[in-house]
Amino acid sequence: MLQPPSFRRTTALPSTDDRKRALFSRLLQYSLVRHVLHIPFRQISICRTPEGKPYLQKNCSTFPNFNFNTSHQGDYVGIASEPLCLVGLDIVSVSKPQGETTTEFISNFSSYLTDHEWSCIVRAGTPTEVLTEFYRYWCLKEAFVKAIGAGVGFGLHRLEFHHEHWTNISIHVDGELSKKWRFWIFKLDEMHMASIAKGHPEDAVSSYKETLSNAIVAEEQLRSTLESPEEAFTFWTV
Repeated sequence: MLQPPSFRRTTALPSTDDRKRALFSRLLQYSLVRHVLHIPFRQISICRTPEGKPYLQKNCSTFPNFNFNTSHQGDYVGIASEPLCLVGLDIVSVSKPQGETTTEFISNFSSYLTDHEWSCIVRAGTPTEVLTEFYRYWCLKEAFVKAIGAGVGFGLHRLEFHHEHWTNISIHVDGELSKKWRFWIFKLDEMHMASIAKGHPEDAVSSYKETLSNAIVAEEQLRSTLESPEEAFTFWTV
């Protein structure tokens, strides 16, 4: 069922666990499209932008901006989709660093964090709390970048997140507050968390925007979509 490029990318991964997670990620994409859009498996064509963002080649008139995003790390593989807004998903495993302290570990990523974020992280409390706080910011940044379809070259330091006890999460891009986005963080278990980013299609990078049917969304329609409650994940054990 996998198309040759997807098959080659999956089988080229170095470890068995990585190949399994990547395979489940691909299968989730096909299963989602089949379930939501009722397209037969053999007619589903999932392509990638030059930046590596997957998209459905032939979009659906019912959901002109139908898009999805997958993520996998540790014990979880996940997928999120949206009919109108951009959506990004990132899953992280809050694993303790090996061979270095928590401070040494997060210092490796200091250039990707703003001064405000760094201050919040290092003042979080115990080493475990500091590590968890770091991963919250990190998965939010990753979810946004994945939602807009940007590649690895996007400067994560351009993004700054603010929150109220990790609710009402907002984003500043290049120092400017954006009201076109909403974010959620979910605790999957004691060692894993996930973040969801939803935002305006006009913020997609050009190559990804070309795959959307309607990048122009009315402000009222966008607000209604962003203010609707985010549904919880459905868990399947494999």
